[in-house]
Amino acid sequence: MGDSLLSWNRATGNSVSHNVENLLGEPVVDRSVPGARVIYGLPISGAAGLNITKQYRDGPWDWVILNGGGNDLWLGCACSLCDRKMGKLISPNGMAGTIPNVVDRARIMGARVIYVGYLRSPGRGSVIEHCKDEGDELERRVSQMADRDPGVYYLKVGDLVPFGDRSFHAFDMIHPSVKGSAAIAQRIVDLIRSERAATPG
Repeated sequence: MGDSLLSWNRATGNSVSHNVENLLGEPVVDRSVPGARVIYGLPISGAAGLNITKQYRDGPWDWVILNGGGNDLWLGCACSLCDRKMGKLISPNGMAGTIPNVVDRARIMGARVIYVGYLRSPGRGSVIEHCKDEGDELERRVSQMADRDPGVYYLKVGDLVPFGDRSFHAFDMIHPSVKGSAAIAQRIVDLIRSERAATPG
């Protein structure tokens, strides 16, 4: 579930979800949609996936891989109302907001949840550079959320891109390249395998 961080490179079979499926050798259902937001008011397009909270379907999932919030802050707060929007997404202590609500829904059904953070700009002309502080604060709050539940994991990928290295980003310097999607997927799979190994039985 999520936005273009997960869905990018889907057309060529190289999205994060494709890579997770290939690495684990298990089926992955991908409901991520480019441009999706956590808070989205239009009902029809929201039901079609632009509302991340409506991407979820109840089921016997082992894991739910989730991201979101970037489009809410980058596109949805006009660079002036980010504090208010951030509070709606997730409270400073990580215990309230739309993100914890959707995570709790998956947890109630028994799934473990991985919330994937965002890539950061390599410092080479990305239009998202001015959102770094907001991104850091969003993920700090998500980390707080994960700390309160052993079945929720915050996966940081902001340290994936070396400074000056454009190869992890697509041409727009926002979305992941094929290499970037593969690297994110590898971290997801490493986490899943580590937790499986640590779980008795």
